[in-house]
Amino acid sequence: IFAVSGFFGASTGLDIGLSTKCVVIPKEMDMCHRTGYSEMRLPNLMGHTSMAEVITKSAAWQHLAHTNCHPHMRTFLCSLFAPICLDTFIHPCRSMCAAVRDSCAPVLACHGHPWPDSLDCNRFPADEDMCLASLTKEHKYSHKVLPKPACQTCPPVEEFFTHRRVLEVFCDSNFAVKVKLSRKRTVYDDQEYNIECQVEFITQGSFLPYETQSMIQQWLLINENCTQRMTLTHRPMVYLLVGNIDDGSILVKQIYRWQKRDSQLTLATQKWRHHKCL
Repeated sequence: IFAVSGFFGASTGLDIGLSTKCVVIPKEMDMCHRTGYSEMRLPNLMGHTSMAEVITKSAAWQHLAHTNCHPHMRTFLCSLFAPICLDTFIHPCRSMCAAVRDSCAPVLACHGHPWPDSLDCNRFPADEDMCLASLTKEHKYSHKVLPKPACQTCPPVEEFFTHRRVLEVFCDSNFAVKVKLSRKRTVYDDQEYNIECQVEFITQGSFLPYETQSMIQQWLLINENCTQRMTLTHRPMVYLLVGNIDDGSILVKQIYRWQKRDSQLTLATQKWRHHKCL
């Protein structure tokens, strides 16, 4: 769950004075460990003065970073929570903030939180100033644009079905992905998950298996209420997620519990290769 409203409301601003020191980015800040630098300035650009405060306040954003809702989400967050240790502070540009906000605000909304006022993009410098810029046009067009997982009501998990019924659902769907899910044990008892995906089929466009796996992983992180329902214990559970890709959005419409003794899903996925839909 994203607990953002409280501590952001208490933020006093980004002007923190000149008395700062360089410290190693703590291991608890996983989202900032692949940013290309290992030391950060303290106090940071959020006005946090102790490492304990940085760790506590940044923890609420770890889940958002894991959803990969924007390519620069981690860069944006880490420039504020763990700014690189240079002679001067480098703020994110207004355009980077806007790009991240437009992609990631719907994910926050899915968890019941608005984009915080303290990250109002107007308070960041314009692109002509010295700041961390957003994606260039060339970078945008060099990457395939993948559909975005939609925030949605969690479909009920079905445990009793026939392979014929499953094949009917397959005929009305773009994809079926087998997912092995379990909860991670964390120091702070946060909700984190191990997610393994195996694509059974994808019929929409030219998406590759690893792209489809990535999209389903994002769907599970964004729709965490659904993921929680499927991981009531730390024991791994296996499901088949079936759905559609429409208008650039991924929607999961059916979830089947894949139990070891149940051969109906195995039979359905085997027959699907030669099945002719009506």
